[in-house]
Amino acid sequence: MKYRIIVLLVAALTLSCTKIIRETVYEYLPQPDTEEQGEDKDKEEPAEPAQPGEVTQPTYSIQSFGVLPTNTPGVNKVKLQKAIDWASDAGAALWVEPVVGGYPVASGITLKQNVSLVGVHGPTGRGTAVTPQGAARTPTGSLFVITDNTHPFITVESATQIRGIQFYYPEQAFDNPSKVIVYPPTIQVSQTRGVQGVTLSCLTFYGATFAMDFRAKVEYNTNGSYQSGSPCEQILFEHCYGYPLSGQFIAVSSCFDIPRILHCHSNPAVMREFKGDYNKDMLDYVVSQKNYTYWIEHTDNAQIMDIFTYGTYGGIYLGPYTYGQLTNFNFDCVHTGVFKDGNSAFNRVWEVAQGSIIANVPSGSEGIHPFLVQGNGHLSITNVDCFGTAVPQLTSVREATDYLRVQGSAAVTITGVNCRMRNYSSDKPITIANTKAEVKFDSGVDKSGEVFNFWYKDGKYTWDYGNGNIEKY
Repeated sequence: MKYRIIVLLVAALTLSCTKIIRETVYEYLPQPDTEEQGEDKDKEEPAEPAQPGEVTQPTYSIQSFGVLPTNTPGVNKVKLQKAIDWASDAGAALWVEPVVGGYPVASGITLKQNVSLVGVHGPTGRGTAVTPQGAARTPTGSLFVITDNTHPFITVESATQIRGIQFYYPEQAFDNPSKVIVYPPTIQVSQTRGVQGVTLSCLTFYGATFAMDFRAKVEYNTNGSYQSGSPCEQILFEHCYGYPLSGQFIAVSSCFDIPRILHCHSNPAVMREFKGDYNKDMLDYVVSQKNYTYWIEHTDNAQIMDIFTYGTYGGIYLGPYTYGQLTNFNFDCVHTGVFKDGNSAFNRVWEVAQGSIIANVPSGSEGIHPFLVQGNGHLSITNVDCFGTAVPQLTSVREATDYLRVQGSAAVTITGVNCRMRNYSSDKPITIANTKAEVKFDSGVDKSGEVFNFWYKDGKYTWDYGNGNIEKY
């Protein structure tokens, strides 16, 4: 009983102190005007929602700067550039307000430092679509419509971002290779200044020739060391889709601090929703350009993950002055899957893992190779399978020449683990045309379904199929 009385006294004292403190503090707080206390005081009505195309303040919509779907491309270029110039000092984002049919804009825009261009879209891998009254079906939304081929459409500087936007070239050939228009790159890194920190995310390209060109302008000494120029750093490509008609989707060079290419997809069905898929003649044209969808050179520790291409000459080119990691990929209907070069035994190392290559596209008398290796360095291949079959979408054959070809005369090492190698025409899946190479595979699977280990060193081959079945020559 005594303890209950003590608890009740403490509770009463706490409530009393709280009331005193509240009343004391309340005296010193700013009080609302008495005129605003009455129930009859008129309340301010909420603003009406803005109508499409209507300018509201404050806003960073590009329409508030006069960029409109009814303007000419030249007028919109001037107004968009003025909006970017204003946003640069503030570090602002410009909202590419979605409209039916998009905005016609002339090429030659500079996305100045600190500015973001932001639209509504994730990657639209089959296209957006609308059928305006009395007009042909067209993409729509946060969309730039490009009809001239005078300049790269937009050149980016440091600390910039382009996100959620589509780029459309409506005059590009769709089903006739003889009418293909060669456009400059849609997005290009600045060629006059160093560029650091660019994000390109959720972008889609329709009818482009070359989507994203980040080959910075740099001069090198004869040994490959930096001499002068404007390198780039920390460039991020993610969730970007398209099918450029040169076969070049993303190219990066002279990026000295970790370029990243993540979740990107090149596919000839990118315009399916509003125009359809490219035909066989167009895919054969793209292959004939002999370009690689992804092209890497003069980079440090490039990070490439979850990438896809279909219907191009090459999947990825890994130049002699590069090293990094490539993982979780699919190169479908290509002539060469991975072309790895190297100029040094020190750090020209690529780890390639978790991928699939369908190398079934002929190119003259050249051999068809899922992996093609030359130069110095090291290549590690883990869990990469290859198979082939002829398909009607483009000129193709059932078999590659082999799984791996090593050529040249430079010392190089290659190791492989758990690789399945099917549908090749050679007797063996590995072709060595470089006596200075050392190649070792463990737990490979050949076209007959036989598991094997392989070692090549000093011009000598060893194939071990287990149970004492060993071939040496």
